[in-house]
Amino acid sequence: MHILKKLTHRMIVCGLVAAAATATQASQKVCVYDVVGAAGDVFNLAKDYALAMQKSGASLELKGYTDERVATEDFRTGQCDAVIATGLRTRQFNQTAGSIDTLGSTTIVRDGKIDMASSYDVVRKIIQTFASPAAGKMMLEGNYEVAGIIPLGAAYPVVNDRKINSVEAMAGKKMAAFDYDKAQAVMIQKIGAQPVSADITTFATKFNNGSVDFIGAPALAYKPLELYKGIGTKGAIHRFPLLILTYQVIVNKTKFPEGFGEKSRQYWLSQFDRAMGLIRNAESSIPAATWYELSPQDAVKYTLMLRESRIEMGEKGLYDKRGLNIIKRVRCSTNPADSECATKTEVGAN
Repeated sequence: MHILKKLTHRMIVCGLVAAAATATQASQKVCVYDVVGAAGDVFNLAKDYALAMQKSGASLELKGYTDERVATEDFRTGQCDAVIATGLRTRQFNQTAGSIDTLGSTTIVRDGKIDMASSYDVVRKIIQTFASPAAGKMMLEGNYEVAGIIPLGAAYPVVNDRKINSVEAMAGKKMAAFDYDKAQAVMIQKIGAQPVSADITTFATKFNNGSVDFIGAPALAYKPLELYKGIGTKGAIHRFPLLILTYQVIVNKTKFPEGFGEKSRQYWLSQFDRAMGLIRNAESSIPAATWYELSPQDAVKYTLMLRESRIEMGEKGLYDKRGLNIIKRVRCSTNPADSECATKTEVGAN
């Protein structure tokens, strides 16, 4: 009887060990949004990520999507264990991390000129902050965990007529507004333009066929979405960042090994320069004549306008105050001479 008990106990223990091993070895499905699907740069980054994270006990199975809404919805409903998508979409899973993708929040202006190098340095420092062990709890909302962030690039105003070169000239014009980002419609109405509902799969088409007069888009979208068709011979891309977009990795932490999120965040931080290389290549491939340079006066004016709108939207609850607070502190550590650093706007929020 004693021997039988020992055998039974041993079988139970072995069964539990085997079950734990199976759970660890089980693959995790990752929904990956890329504008061109599995042939795109983001999907290639995801493939290297899957290989690297095998050391952390994860076995990632990638599934490509060209419709970001479907990718995030599949994740939300449990059909995927993780999702890689833009911060505008992943904000629903973590408001604080989603604050990076807010109007002008990472833009640095020096002597009346947009300083893109310093602006991207702000993005880098924010990602470093969020990747640190001290930020672990902040990166967690319920079972959703931010497991990585990389830059997608500045979203520039893309117009079908370069005469649309000021806020005044935008009055009455039609602009695509992502229906899931309420702040866009508010901002468009504020400048007197007309928001036209769109999403990531339709905004470029609406611009190219003339349904809208201007959109905001990163350089990485120029060739894949054929934005040159909508720009034509009269249009332009204004070299003024409305915001700097990011890709964010969100995981259901219950589906991954313990400590995976922090290791994953560190991995994506290590890919920052690689992502910047893709952004620079995309921007340099756009014909020089397509770019339109704003005057220093307009650059300052529009930066202040975005700042006021961002603060207003934070007060309305459209943006996360804690995230805006963190980002302002990073901006002011990068550019302490800015007059905003002597004010309490965006600081003190929790």
